[in-house]
Amino acid sequence: MRGLWAASVANTDWPSKSGLSADAQYAELAGILDMAVRNRLNAVFLQVRPTADAFWPSPCEPWSKYLTGTQGRDPGWDPLGTAVEEAHRRGLQLHAWCNPYRISTDDRLDALHPAHPARRNPDWVVRHGGRLYYDPGVPEVREHVVESVLDAVDRYPLDGLHFDDYFYPYPVKGQRFDDDAAYDAHGGGLGRSAWRRRNVDLLVEEVHDRVRRTRPEAVFGVSPFGVWRNRSADPAGSETTAGVQAYDDLYADVRRWIREGWVDYVAPQLYWQIGFAAADYRVLVDWWARQVDGTGVRLYVGEAVYRAGDPSQSAAWQDPAELSRHLDLCGRHPQVGGNIHYNATAVHRDRLKAFSRLVRDHYAQAVPAS
Repeated sequence: MRGLWAASVANTDWPSKSGLSADAQYAELAGILDMAVRNRLNAVFLQVRPTADAFWPSPCEPWSKYLTGTQGRDPGWDPLGTAVEEAHRRGLQLHAWCNPYRISTDDRLDALHPAHPARRNPDWVVRHGGRLYYDPGVPEVREHVVESVLDAVDRYPLDGLHFDDYFYPYPVKGQRFDDDAAYDAHGGGLGRSAWRRRNVDLLVEEVHDRVRRTRPEAVFGVSPFGVWRNRSADPAGSETTAGVQAYDDLYADVRRWIREGWVDYVAPQLYWQIGFAAADYRVLVDWWARQVDGTGVRLYVGEAVYRAGDPSQSAAWQDPAELSRHLDLCGRHPQVGGNIHYNATAVHRDRLKAFSRLVRDHYAQAVPAS
């Protein structure tokens, strides 16, 4: 796996801004795919459901505002359908990257399209940290999310369906995620944390099952936050001291998903340098390799290309060899089946020529994704 993440939320990578013509959007998309080919990558993970919206003509949710500037406005073409066709024509895999619960990057319910499911079902919605989220504890939310993402799997010959690290939202200081109503109605006697993890477990298990039944040749995977739990919290955790833990803060029990076979691959976001005290890249590659060993679940390591050469980052990221050393280390773990690089803009910018060096050192020959 030599993957590339291309993010659409807030027009991070593509489209570069909202309101471009269909031709301009297509040209930018083709440019990203061509860039992937030039760098001998073999898969693009394209964000097509960034905020409970769609980059295809979905019957479940409105067109994304990141296309036209207005949620619900038809962009005049089918971005996801075209992306699949153009990627395959170039020999690339195309994975549909969806965010399951985020509704909006602001907290204005009235700013959503009038027919948006969140406006029609305000009891599904939680305001938190200045944003809107679907409440994972509402069973109808789970049903809606599953139907929304599976529509893309059913409609297009996708190579995979991909979730990122956002399940329950990241902690916000001084705030709590107010899911009291859902917990009172559906808690079933579980403690709040265990109940939240069960809600996410149910979503992941059902999506995996539905992908397998709908398009057996496609895969379903997740790119979680890179630390499941610190060893100080759990003997099974990693020798890290991260301030956020996927299990405790995002209620994402990725280790269980691996053991249960609810994901086909896992792509932890190991966005730290080798030797970083709180979350050492070397320590975490070894930990994740041990989690997938013998399970049949593939491991692809998420790489922070965007940090290379960023003047706000530590000295390690000013070394153009840091990223290449990451792949050297991955190569010493047979459980690592490849890497996915964040993000398309950073690969194009290629600060310090760090990504060019990685390509020269590790991607000398083109290979198909597997």
